[in-house]
Amino acid sequence: MGGERAPLLEVTGLAKAFGPNPVLRDVSLRVAPASIHALLGENGAGKSTLARVLLGMERADAGAILLGGARYAPASAEEARRAGVVLVPQERTLCAHLTVVDNVVLGIEPLARSRLGIRDRSRARAVARAAIALVTADPGRVPLDARGGELGVADQQLVEIARALAQGGLCEDGRLAARLLVLDEPTSSLGQSDAARLFERVRALRDAGLAVLLVTHFLSDVRAHADRYTALRDGRVAGEGDPRETEPAQIVREMLGRALDDTRASADTRASADTRASADTRASADTRASAETRAGAVSEAARPDGGEVVLEAEGVSGVKRPKRASLTLRRGEILGIAGLVGSGRTELLRILAGLDPRRGGTVALRAPRGIGLLSEDRGGEGLMLGRSLAENVWLSPRAPRFAGPRSLLTEGARWIERLAIRAGGPEQRVGELSGGNQQKVQIARLLREDVDVLLVDEPTRGIDVASKAQVLALLRELARAGKAIVLVSSQLDELVTTCDRIAVLRRGTLDPPRPASSWTEASLLLEASS
Repeated sequence: MGGERAPLLEVTGLAKAFGPNPVLRDVSLRVAPASIHALLGENGAGKSTLARVLLGMERADAGAILLGGARYAPASAEEARRAGVVLVPQERTLCAHLTVVDNVVLGIEPLARSRLGIRDRSRARAVARAAIALVTADPGRVPLDARGGELGVADQQLVEIARALAQGGLCEDGRLAARLLVLDEPTSSLGQSDAARLFERVRALRDAGLAVLLVTHFLSDVRAHADRYTALRDGRVAGEGDPRETEPAQIVREMLGRALDDTRASADTRASADTRASADTRASADTRASAETRAGAVSEAARPDGGEVVLEAEGVSGVKRPKRASLTLRRGEILGIAGLVGSGRTELLRILAGLDPRRGGTVALRAPRGIGLLSEDRGGEGLMLGRSLAENVWLSPRAPRFAGPRSLLTEGARWIERLAIRAGGPEQRVGELSGGNQQKVQIARLLREDVDVLLVDEPTRGIDVASKAQVLALLRELARAGKAIVLVSSQLDELVTTCDRIAVLRRGTLDPPRPASSWTEASLLLEASS
């Protein structure tokens, strides 16, 4: 859209380094007004740092930024918000106990003139109403008095966007004044139908004049909704253009700096390239072996029928979800569970792991080394972001209670090498790592426990192309080594290409599993949504 118009945002020659490590190198970017501009790249490519500079959270070392034709160099997030540049972060930040109104105006509460420090409730409600009206076609869909924790995941995301827009302030005529909305992985926790609904509102915001910088790993989202894209690699601009006129394989080559594996590239052109690209050279051998297995080198039915049963659930129900779920898991297989967001997939895994109460049914675990869960919420539950990589890897019920610094660092370094974790060293804080490398740390801890049964919940959520392929290749390698795995993923192509059998969880009820070869993404989606 609007390729001839003067840009709203113009970045020229931007550079940023942390100590001796350059993160951004001569980055130039132009975002048109009333457009959706996608920012792509592997974890560690510089996307987050560029966004933080635009949002006033970091200062660039060199280069210039123009916003609306005027020099723009925010010294803080508050300055960026006053200029109309606002962020919706990847991780949800709503306060579950606060109402929608309270969440939208949090930090910008309007005060009554006559009573200093007392919030003006009518003005707060007016701000929230105006913001919510921008993000939903149905004003009644998100009740202003509902608490954040009562909303579904998709509606929580809409409230996050509404709050970001409200942070940009109000014009004199009551319109919200935000000019540039930065969306960081907005659909990483959404199912396909919720993601489609979200982008319907994002396009409406664009059509109303807002510019959107979409930071994402999902090429399918980029091709369907973005007007332009910029791909970063190693801190440099590696490619840009119209995503609808550029082949997915070309975009992935720009992001990775190498060609895709032929089998994955062909799959990518059928669907989203982001989860079907081959792993990089650090895991290429494992990926090729796994692809051969998926192609038929080993029958998908062979392992499920031949391995010993290590987990069996019959008629399991939770407090709300699932309503009824039965499954049998054998050693050496990957059992996929598909379903829409809210169908009860995560709840089922937590019940199987013994973390959530079971209202009915039975669970029989026949695994001498036990069961482990890879949480979908790596930031809130799966990792200690403020502690070191080594400490996170060491943390385990089976680990010695006390360990010296040398033991911790040695163990951390071992897993850095084994899983090709990109980190400054085992002493680096996990919160400083990219999403994909954080996920590898969570996997490292699970592997270190050496459990027989792995419950893996959204393992590729919010991570880049190569990291996704590496994680999925690692799961297949673990299954070949005799581990039993239950895989939950919202990315249906991941289930089809990774699993031996797939079961669909619909409205809280788990259907009997079928061989993965009998499923397509379309049939899975149809089954899950019927």
